[in-house]
Amino acid sequence: MGETGRQLAVVTADADVVEAELVDDETAGASVVVHTDRDRHLSPETVAAIAASVADSTRRAYGTDRAAFAAWCAEEDRTAVPASAETMAEWVRHLTVTPRPRTQRPAGPSTIERAMSAVTTWHEEQGRPKPNMRGARAVLNAYKDRLAVEKAEAAQARQATAALPPQIRAMLAGVDRTTLAGKRNAALVLLGFATAARVSELVALDVDTVTEAEHGYDVTLYRKKVRKHTPNPILYGTDPATCPVRALRAYLAALAAAGRTDGPLFVRVDRWDRLAPPMTRRGRVIGDPAGRMTAEAAAEVIERLAVAAGLSGDWSGHSLRRGFATAARAAGHDPLEIARAGGWVDGSRVLARYMDDVDRVKNSPLVGIGL
Repeated sequence: MGETGRQLAVVTADADVVEAELVDDETAGASVVVHTDRDRHLSPETVAAIAASVADSTRRAYGTDRAAFAAWCAEEDRTAVPASAETMAEWVRHLTVTPRPRTQRPAGPSTIERAMSAVTTWHEEQGRPKPNMRGARAVLNAYKDRLAVEKAEAAQARQATAALPPQIRAMLAGVDRTTLAGKRNAALVLLGFATAARVSELVALDVDTVTEAEHGYDVTLYRKKVRKHTPNPILYGTDPATCPVRALRAYLAALAAAGRTDGPLFVRVDRWDRLAPPMTRRGRVIGDPAGRMTAEAAAEVIERLAVAAGLSGDWSGHSLRRGFATAARAAGHDPLEIARAGGWVDGSRVLARYMDDVDRVKNSPLVGIGL
């Protein structure tokens, strides 16, 4: 072989047979760059900047997953970072058989997928190569197969129920729109649907990001997932009860009457239907001092209205976003335009799944074949 090195490559042919062969190692003899400690150093400011690039919810979830992985490794006398392929496979198997305290059932496949991502990105953040996940993936695939055979609920990925116009009408039917809170909730639901906004994007809006226009309003949202500002035209609806323009106008007028003409668009309202004062803990202000709603509070409004309307399903803050995509596709709109309006990344698998919900019937090969 001359100067070319040789290494053992293991190829899994099936569940019972393992094949191995020698392959050329093209890197043998190549010069190796050795990084110093300084090369591997990140300042606290840079670490904070990297962390800020990730959504708060994802950062919290990853933190929980990484802490659980580190604790398991400590109990098993294994190294967390860098983790071996065997450690990753054993850890994933552990997740598939260990009941979680809250549900008393093992984690579902999507939760395990997220945990695997949390650990692999943890390696990257520490300047380590990603661990070999082939064994871990095989364990996870076997788990998915078993859940499917058992017809377990966890075999199906959980999706938020789509809030379509009929469901939105039902949700808003019981809202008292004479109150500030009622006007806010109606505007939140209808604007969230009309812009296909994530609740985090919705509560980030300020009053000055809403501009009145001949067609209704123009609203600019920052889509953090794609790092873009998207201008969204808000058009009049045919039904006054679900018209986002009318709902937004009524809410803005109520805000102005309460003395608020700038700052956060969606704000906390207290039980007496007044703008809530800043929250404090031990004399210190917590949360947004201007009263901006949190994403969790906005999601709770959507869930509460769905429950009050007697709607079944899995309701969350994402229901409006999914409902927009589903309703727009059902109305015949082009997927590319839907993606641009809602700030989905090109080739989004999530959006494609929403499209499939509509297209699988409309474009079924059974249509028009004469059965």
